Amino acid sequence: MGTVYAIANQKGGVGKTTTAVNLAACVAEAGYDSLLVDIDPQANATIGLGVSKDATLTVYDVLSDATGFDDVIVPSSIDHLWLAPAGPDLAGATVELPRLPGSEIKLREALEPIRDRYAFTLLDCPPSLGPLTVNALVAADRVIVPVQAEYYALEGLAGLLDTFSLVQRELNPRLTIAGMLLTMHDGRTRLAQDVEREVREHFPELVFDTVIPRNIRIGESPSFGKPVIHHDPHCAGADAYFEFAKEVAARG
Repeated sequence: MGTVYAIANQKGGVGKTTTAVNLAACVAEAGYDSLLVDIDPQANATIGLGVSKDATLTVYDVLSDATGFDDVIVPSSIDHLWLAPAGPDLAGATVELPRLPGSEIKLREALEPIRDRYAFTLLDCPPSLGPLTVNALVAADRVIVPVQAEYYALEGLAGLLDTFSLVQRELNPRLTIAGMLLTMHDGRTRLAQDVEREVREHFPELVFDTVIPRNIRIGESPSFGKPVIHHDPHCAGADAYFEFAKEVAARG
């Protein structure tokens, strides 16, 4: 049975999309089928895999009941990796979904017929706790929380965990937190070391051992429409994401 992961944090710029794209690519590199579902209207995960954000059909069409995932999913340029693209039309879903009865389970219902085709299904969430992220949390089995190694990233983490608990209690009892991933970590700075120490002290059971470093190759890879593990497979960023993928698999 395939596992559905939501990559979520209400704060922007913490590495959600980078993590979603590279984790999906690492799973595919290992020979397992993976699906990346882009539910962010900015469509950065879509662009990061070299697919136009002006795709004819997007996840919006699934959430609006115009079609199913079978018509939306496209193959990426990477073997074993498929994409359900996003587009600007998804912004409309944030307004429309709350008006629909049972809107919180739209994504879960749409994924149910196809989830077992893929070892991993990764849901790249927008930087908010709005209806799109709630849909992802209701559809997911587990949540990965990227946390930038800077002070502001610590703000709101407790509230985020409260939201996860609320969704778990009211809408998705199977939801668990896979862990928190420290990203954009510059080990040369005192700040990064202090943030890492505080996160590990406050959430000792949740923080992944792997730390994603600040790395220019990670930053430039989306402009080539590739995950960093394909852009420069031997750089420090690629090595870190390979290690992270192993750790996620080991945690089950």
